[in-house]
Amino acid sequence: MTIDQLKQMQQKALREYESYNAALMICTGTACVANKSFNLVTALNEELENRNLSEKYLVVPTGCNGFCAQGPIMVIQPEGIFYEKLTSSDIPEIIEKHLLGGEPVERLLYHHNGAAVPRMENIPFFGKQKLLALRHKGMINPEKIEDYFRLDGYQALHRVLATMKPDEVVTEIIRSGIRGRGGGGFPTGVKWQSCVEAAQKTGYSPSVICNADEGDPGAFMDRSIIEADPHCVIEGMLTGAYAVGASRGYIYIRKEYPLAMKRLIIAIDQAREHGLLGKNIFNTGFDFDIVVHRGAGAFVCGESSALMASMAGNPGEPRAKYVRSVERGYKDKPTVLNNVETWANIPLIMEKGAQWFASIGTGDVSDNPWNGSSGTKVFSLVGDVNNIGLVEVPMGITLREIIYDIGGGIPDGGEFKAVQTGGPSGGVLPADKLDLPVDFDTLTEVGSMMGSGGMVVMDDSTCMIQVAKYFVDFLKDESCGKCTPCREGLVALGTILERITSGDGRQGDIELLEEYGQNMCETSLCALGQTAANPVLSTIRFFRDEYKDHIRDGKCTARKCKALIEYKIIASNCTGCTICARNCPVDAITGSLKEQHMIDQEKCIHCGVCREVCNFNAVEVL
Repeated sequence: MTIDQLKQMQQKALREYESYNAALMICTGTACVANKSFNLVTALNEELENRNLSEKYLVVPTGCNGFCAQGPIMVIQPEGIFYEKLTSSDIPEIIEKHLLGGEPVERLLYHHNGAAVPRMENIPFFGKQKLLALRHKGMINPEKIEDYFRLDGYQALHRVLATMKPDEVVTEIIRSGIRGRGGGGFPTGVKWQSCVEAAQKTGYSPSVICNADEGDPGAFMDRSIIEADPHCVIEGMLTGAYAVGASRGYIYIRKEYPLAMKRLIIAIDQAREHGLLGKNIFNTGFDFDIVVHRGAGAFVCGESSALMASMAGNPGEPRAKYVRSVERGYKDKPTVLNNVETWANIPLIMEKGAQWFASIGTGDVSDNPWNGSSGTKVFSLVGDVNNIGLVEVPMGITLREIIYDIGGGIPDGGEFKAVQTGGPSGGVLPADKLDLPVDFDTLTEVGSMMGSGGMVVMDDSTCMIQVAKYFVDFLKDESCGKCTPCREGLVALGTILERITSGDGRQGDIELLEEYGQNMCETSLCALGQTAANPVLSTIRFFRDEYKDHIRDGKCTARKCKALIEYKIIASNCTGCTICARNCPVDAITGSLKEQHMIDQEKCIHCGVCREVCNFNAVEVL
C-alpha cells in the first residue's frame, strides 16, 4: 500500500459514512454483549430492512463505550443522542419516533437528577474525561479496518516511516514523557533507547511485545481498548518496531478474553491484507509482522520476565531483575515490552507531537521523563460507585473528581470509606486522601500505586481486614512459588488475617503483619511479591483502629466478619409472620405465628438470610 492508496481508502470510507442520514453506534463491548447487545444489532438491521431504511441509516457495532453500568448502549451520530439499557423491543419505537419523527425517546435516555440528558457530551460521566488511548471508542467498527482509515488510521505510521529516522522516533517518545501504563511507570522512550543500545551491542535483532495479560480483579482496561480499537495497538507496535529495529512482534493475550482476541486477530489479518504488516510496508523497506500468543491466565505472567518465559514454552516464573529484558528478554534477545494502553498512545504522540502530549498531565517532562506523569490514564471504575465503567482522565485529576464527578458517588446515599488503586498489589486509601492528584509518584508516596488502572471504590459497609484478606488470598493462589518470601509470606499473611476475621486475633498480630509485609517488600524476587503486602500494609496504615477492634474487642464495625457479629430480632418490629423461621437453613429461629420470634445463638451460622427475607426490619446485626 502507498500513502496515496491509503488516503483514497480514507476518502472512500468518509464518503460512505457521510452518505447515511445517521450512524447508529451500538456498543458491543463485553459488558454490553453480556446484556445481549448483539441481539440489538440484529433487531436494528432487521427493522431497518423491513422499513426499507437500510440505505439511510448505518448500523455500527462498536467496542466498549465506557459507561458499562448503563448498557446496552446506543449512540446516534452525528447528534450524539445517548440511549441506555436497551432491549430489542425498544428498536421499533426509536426508529419510528426518533429516526422518522425527529423526537428522541425520552424514557430511554440517560436521566440525571430526574431530568433527561439527551446528548452524550452533556452526561456528567463523560464530562471530565479526556480520550487519548480511547479516542475511537464507540466511533468505529473494530472489525472493519476502513473505519480506522476514516479517522486517519495508519497515517502517523506513514509519516514516521517516510520522514523520520528510528533514533528520531525514540527521541520523540522520550520527549513526550510517556511512562508505561502497565504498572511500573518506566519511561517508554528510555526503555526503547536501552533496547536499541543492547541490540547494537549484541548484534541481535530485537523483538517488541504487547502485554495484554490483564489479570487484576475488576480490571478491564486493556481488554476494552483492544475490543474497541485494535488497530491503534497494531499501529503503535509498528512504530515502536521501526524505532528499535524489530521485524517481529508478539501480542500476549489471556485466553479469557475471547472477544478481544477475535477482534485482534481480525485486525491483524486485515492489516496484512492491506500491506500494513509483512514485507516492505509503505514501500519503505521496513518489514514487520505480529504473532498472537495466548496466555493461560496466570496472573504472574503479567510480570515481564515471567511473560517471556511463558512465551518461550517454559514455566511462567520471573527471574532476577539484574537481568534486564531490554538486553536479554524473549529468547534471551533484546526485547521491548509495553502494555496495550502504552502502545495505543504511540500513534497519537507521533501525530500530534511530543510537546502536545507532554502538556497534558503533571510535571515538566521536557528534560527528564521521570519528572512527572504526562498524558492520560485509563481506569476501570468498579465497586461501590454509581457509575461503573471505563474512564480515561488526564494525569493529575483527583480521586474525588473520578469517584464523585465521573463516578457519581456512592450508591443509595452511602458513605465513602476507601478506594483501592493499582490492582491486588495496590494500596487502599481512606477518605482524607480523596483530594490527592492521581499520578505515578503521588500514589506511590502514600503507599499505593497507579498499577495498570484498576480502581475499586468501597463504602462504609466494607470491612478493611476482609479486603486485605481477599487480595492476599488471590495473590497466594497466583504466586508462582519460586521465591520463599512471596510464597511463604503470603501464606503467613493469609493465616493471620484469617484468624483475625474469625475472632481469634492475638495481641501482636498487627506488628507481625507489618514485619512480614516489609520483609516481602524488601526480599521478594519480582514485583508481585514486592508489592503483594500493599493491601495489608495500607489498610493497617490507614485503618489500624479497625484491626484493633477485631483483635481487642472482638468486633467488626462493618459487620462483615461472621464470627464477630450476632443477629437479633427486635421485639417491637416483629409481627410473628414466621418468614424468618421458615427460611432459616439451620432452624435457629423459634416462635409461634403472630408472636415474637427469637434466634438461638448457638445454632445461628450468621448467614443473614433472616435479615434478607424480613419485611418489617425486625432483624438487626450487632
